[in-house]
Amino acid sequence: MGETWLKALSPEFQKSYFTQLKKFLLAEHTSSTVYPSVDNIYSWSRLTPLDQVKVVILGQDPYHDVGQAHGLSFSVLPPTRPPPSLKNIYKQLETDFPGFKAPKTGDLSPVAKQGVLWLNTSLTVRAHKAGSHARKGWETFTTQVIRAVLQRKNANQAGVVFMAWGLPAQKTFSTIGIDQKKHLLLKSAHPSPLSAHKGFLGNGHFRKANEWLSEKYGKDAEIDWTLLK
Repeated sequence: MGETWLKALSPEFQKSYFTQLKKFLLAEHTSSTVYPSVDNIYSWSRLTPLDQVKVVILGQDPYHDVGQAHGLSFSVLPPTRPPPSLKNIYKQLETDFPGFKAPKTGDLSPVAKQGVLWLNTSLTVRAHKAGSHARKGWETFTTQVIRAVLQRKNANQAGVVFMAWGLPAQKTFSTIGIDQKKHLLLKSAHPSPLSAHKGFLGNGHFRKANEWLSEKYGKDAEIDWTLLK
């Protein structure tokens, strides 16, 4: 785990829910294949330090097929092709930024390094079994990840953009309570092919995020989404 996050989240590791979660994960690794790999479970924390978070995008499970999950929601590493949800994210980026061209690859690390926190609600999953690690403790932990962002002391970069795609993400942010006078909360349907045409495509979230960041912190605070290639 990245140092800034480790400092903020270390109290969680001593709590009973996290002890139980670790026992569960050890048993899962003994009997099954688990994604992402152990060294990638917290890759989001190394790519996006706590004090640099500008945008939080909340996913659900990691991808559960071979060669997909690497610790960032919606992201896959080459040579894996972008999954359907990510293709729809790219479509919306093309709409929001006419100069953007959808990449053939799916690595979202370049914008993670600019302050986009691609966080899943559950940080692990059993291979080929969606939702298999839900309600085992990860939700409690990742809620604390979001709270850590809300509780940052740096007043100059205190406000961030939260993108809530789909009802689960919206319920999570609603339960936590986002101060919309301080932060920008953007809600829409999920980019999954099952729901993208019900409000995700056309939501303008990436453009709205940059407009808000620019207005609040200056032009240099915008995310350069064109770095995705």
